[in-house]
Amino acid sequence: MSQMNDELVRPGVSGGLADVVRARFLLKLLVRKELKVRYRGSVLGLLWSYVKPGVQFVVFYVALGVFLGLEQSPTNKSGLPNYAIYLFSGIVLINFFTEALGNASRSIVGNGGLIKKIYLPRQLFPIASVWVSAVHFFPQLVILLAACLFTGWHPSLLQLAAAVIGFIIVALLAAGLGLLFGAANVYFRDSENFVDMLLMIATWASPVMYAWTMVQNKLGEVWFTIYQLNPITVAVETFHYAFWLPTTDGNTSIPPHLLSLWVPVALIISAGILLWGQLTFRRLEGRFAQEL
Repeated sequence: MSQMNDELVRPGVSGGLADVVRARFLLKLLVRKELKVRYRGSVLGLLWSYVKPGVQFVVFYVALGVFLGLEQSPTNKSGLPNYAIYLFSGIVLINFFTEALGNASRSIVGNGGLIKKIYLPRQLFPIASVWVSAVHFFPQLVILLAACLFTGWHPSLLQLAAAVIGFIIVALLAAGLGLLFGAANVYFRDSENFVDMLLMIATWASPVMYAWTMVQNKLGEVWFTIYQLNPITVAVETFHYAFWLPTTDGNTSIPPHLLSLWVPVALIISAGILLWGQLTFRRLEGRFAQEL
């Protein structure tokens, strides 16, 4: 007779993000499912990953770069050189964040039918949404790289590393907030409206379309320090450092102490929000099936 384990294990107890690692196969299936469902019946399919940011870039470039004079030209020396690269490098990153957080915050409610039928690690749904957003991010990154190479892009290894770290900052932040609002949305559907408002603010609260020096000059050092505590701000600045700065003539600069101070601070804040989101998710997930 085989030896039986006397220890009782409570079924359906979550192991947190560790379950996501252990259920990697399920995560891949969810990512494939989300991609298939999203583009079912679509003519362009994944090409929308190119069309949407392209239209967004043209609108902002014409409105801000041409009409408001943010593009440097022979008659406008106060603008930003290669403003098109500056703008698009920020757009691709902020689009990744807005798509990842928006979809992750709705992922639990959107998969309510599956959650009520079987048990599987619920963290898989927000993380899968972030992963799908990363799939959409990389085609945009390819376009950015092509544009940078066309304008004489010669980055250093430090600049390339800064871009990778910037992406990690945004991914951690989106996953943490996605877990937090994904769980809260099960109990309070107003969370969706709050997330939409947060995403609108995030686009303008980071130097995606304007220079960081404008914030520093208008608000002063104290408020600029508070501004730099936003991990999205730091991540966008690392993308500008990696993709835009090497295409300029060297007369531009990055915020002081970006790599030595603000990047570590942003990593710590994003990791802290991920931990907060995970703890909140684990506390609330026990009644997901009943609430849904």
